[in-house]
Amino acid sequence: MSGRSTGYNAAQIEVLEGREAVRKRPGMYVGSTGERGLHQLVFEVVGRAVNQFLAGRCGSVDVTLMSDGGVRVADDGPGGAFTAAANTDGPDLEALLTSFQAEAEPSGRRFAAVGLFGMGLVVANALSSRLTAEVRREGTRRVHEYARGVAVAPPTAVGPATGSGTAIVFWPDTEIFETTRCSFAVLAERFRQVAFLNPGLRISLTDERPAGAARAVLFRFPDGVRDFVAALAAETGAALHPDVIGFEREDPRMAGTMEVALLWNGSGEERIRGFANSLATPQGGTHVEGFRDGVAAAVTAYARERGLPAATDPDLCADRIGEGLTAVVSVKLDHPEFLGATHGLLGNPDVRVCVGEAVREHLGNWFEEQPERAAEVVDRIVRGVRGVRQD
Repeated sequence: MSGRSTGYNAAQIEVLEGREAVRKRPGMYVGSTGERGLHQLVFEVVGRAVNQFLAGRCGSVDVTLMSDGGVRVADDGPGGAFTAAANTDGPDLEALLTSFQAEAEPSGRRFAAVGLFGMGLVVANALSSRLTAEVRREGTRRVHEYARGVAVAPPTAVGPATGSGTAIVFWPDTEIFETTRCSFAVLAERFRQVAFLNPGLRISLTDERPAGAARAVLFRFPDGVRDFVAALAAETGAALHPDVIGFEREDPRMAGTMEVALLWNGSGEERIRGFANSLATPQGGTHVEGFRDGVAAAVTAYARERGLPAATDPDLCADRIGEGLTAVVSVKLDHPEFLGATHGLLGNPDVRVCVGEAVREHLGNWFEEQPERAAEVVDRIVRGVRGVRQD
């Protein structure tokens, strides 16, 4: 059918770029205009600060839900310069706030995907009725104000400053979002998760909205996913042994690093959490499959070496071995490949082999070093398989 017959031609195509595109189709950039999208907006801003930590430029991130509906995200980094000419520590702040073409923040394994979309500050700026960027740098505090993504005036020096850092303060636009009231619980849970997955990161959340006194939480976990597994195990009951089994390893074959921790507990419930570049993968993927492969291989090898009756039983597989197992498998990759738009399933094929080999080796060594505890774990698994077969 021709353009003449339909009355439609190239002149009628509307091309939207930058802030106009974001404001016209906000769901494409934050997922929705409801509460979920509102939280993604916050995660976009927090993500920049967390990546400053991963780049070694800051140690803490402080998030405040202000009484007037604004959100303040501050870090203690060197303070990003507003313009490229004055910048020495990554892309200039003005470009990050106004352009998708700005030079990218740290990427690959040094990038934490706090939110699902990773579109950056430009989206938060476009979807906020007001946004103020505050920089403390070289003894001076400078401010740049925006309204719905458009600069109100050039950056202005407003006085002296002690220390250094960057703060982004924004007010989500009521013309865009169905609600502009963030859930303290939802944000706190995600920040806690991010802190577990990035050892040493200090991240706080303060809520100034309640009448009376403000409430606040602070997260910092020096032992990373080991602390994560211990916290998950505490929710389910007593463990078979008190020590979390954990290790970290870099493997060039998968162009990344892995951090794994596990613990068998007294319940029959399996709780295995997978993450890729700090983003949860609820559908699993190659990192979780590799973990299961490694655990099954280590347990089977241990059982065979000791001549346990079910050592060659086909039922002695990853599904049975996982009963009562609490684990966190976190990989950080230079080139993560997700299957699906929601990033819920990791697809990198090399990851399965690398994680599987590492888990088998480390768990096998632990079995050798802790024979009494190993026997307790493996005997329990074998008895469980034998009981299933008899049923």
